[in-house]
Amino acid sequence: MHEQLPFMLALVAAIVLIEMLADKLRIAYPILLVVAGLLIGFIPALPKVQVDPDMIFFIFLPPLLFEAAWSISFKEMKKWWRIIGSFAFLVVLFSALTVAVLTSYFIPGFTLALGFLLGGIVSPPDAVSTGAIMKFVKIPKSTSAILEGESLLNDASSLIIFRFALMAIGTGQFIFRHAVIDFSWMVVGGIGIGLVFGWLFMLAHKLLPTDATSDIVFTLIEPYFLYWIAEQMHSSGVLAVVSGGLFLANRRFAFLTSSSRVRGYNFWESFIFILNGIVFMLIGLALPEIVAGIRADGIPLGTAIGYGILVTFILIAARMVSSYAALISTLIFRPQVAPLRGNNRRMWRMPLLLGWTGMRGVVSLAAALAIPLTMENGAPFPHRNLILFITFIVILLTLLLQGLTLPYFIKRSRLFEFGNAISEDDMKVKIKNKLVVETVRLLKEKKDSDEYSDPHLLRMIEQWEHKIIHPEHLMLSEDSKRNYLELLERQRAFLTELNRDPEFDDEIIHNQIFQIDLEEERIKLL
Repeated sequence: MHEQLPFMLALVAAIVLIEMLADKLRIAYPILLVVAGLLIGFIPALPKVQVDPDMIFFIFLPPLLFEAAWSISFKEMKKWWRIIGSFAFLVVLFSALTVAVLTSYFIPGFTLALGFLLGGIVSPPDAVSTGAIMKFVKIPKSTSAILEGESLLNDASSLIIFRFALMAIGTGQFIFRHAVIDFSWMVVGGIGIGLVFGWLFMLAHKLLPTDATSDIVFTLIEPYFLYWIAEQMHSSGVLAVVSGGLFLANRRFAFLTSSSRVRGYNFWESFIFILNGIVFMLIGLALPEIVAGIRADGIPLGTAIGYGILVTFILIAARMVSSYAALISTLIFRPQVAPLRGNNRRMWRMPLLLGWTGMRGVVSLAAALAIPLTMENGAPFPHRNLILFITFIVILLTLLLQGLTLPYFIKRSRLFEFGNAISEDDMKVKIKNKLVVETVRLLKEKKDSDEYSDPHLLRMIEQWEHKIIHPEHLMLSEDSKRNYLELLERQRAFLTELNRDPEFDDEIIHNQIFQIDLEEERIKLL
């Protein structure tokens, strides 16, 4: 292990540098990571990075899903639950079915069960890739919530398909009645386990004398525990992590202190970035070994690439067909919520654009790598190398083809330019105005209840009343923000220089600098 440590550290450093380059080029970093991993993988004499297939789900999936559940808007998910549910379950099932039927027809020796296995692997779009690409374009909160909610839930549906397909391949039979019972327990049991243990973790945060450090450690343990306990009970670990994560995220202000939330956000942002970077780099690094496996199986490389292109085309077409089916169903059953009803041309373009958002990534790779090397009888798993190769081609093509062109199509289509929609800046001002009025009411209530007049309290009331009279002061101009940030930077420099004087306590100086850092983060959000 220590022999590979320098290589792994270099890999992490490369991930950070590539992310910087991606921001500079305004390209989603998963795209560059996959390409970089692909190039690095063909460098001779580098150590091989191998992950135990039995551990791939447990290492990467729980924290990735848990963090996604904490990041998504639960309110928007409830608002758009119908379309999120249809894309996360029905579209995934339709995509997997389409892949199963067509691959069993076109690929020699591919059974319907193997087709469903491949379909379950490649059917879920990747939340990380979509989120990284959406950084460079402006889309409505509703569309963003739909894509994020779909990516969060479709992992569960695709992995359930994956699990049933593995069982069918291993046993050689599929009993519908048993499958319905097992499926019901996976869904109901997974959600129930997530909610029950999520509630227990919330009690632990509340009742135990935790601080910010222990709270963060608890949040790191929680997704792994939720996933493990659900899998031990033969339920869906993915649904347990998602439901438990949503439960805790929706109640975070009830059991986490402000310090825990601030520090936890920084920790999870860095931790998830490294996990995502490693997985996307692994996608590229795994190719040489996958290609060697294809050749060992006697499959020409050109033929295997053709199969990968075929499956990619099937997935894109199935998603677009599903998007148009969803729009037609909405127009028939709930026309009042149909998007862009006032503009037929834009309305019928919307499903085309949503159909182009299906980039594949982390979950597909994890599922493909989790295919066992051998079956229970000791025989090699049929077409494992081909499934791995097709999965790699699908991930690579969707990231490069769709990922690179999606921002251009969004800007070119002008589908998300709504004249009547309230802007984000106006919404911020509206919320701040309401907050100011409520703050003045609370301060005056405090003043009236006190037996004496606190000068500081009276000064606070005057300051907040001034904000009501002059609401334009609630939003800093770009010049004011820049000047204030420059002032904070000079304050930090002064305190750093002051810390050289042995008269002053180092810890107090650092605490003052931390407060300036928090103030800078607050100003950046204005």
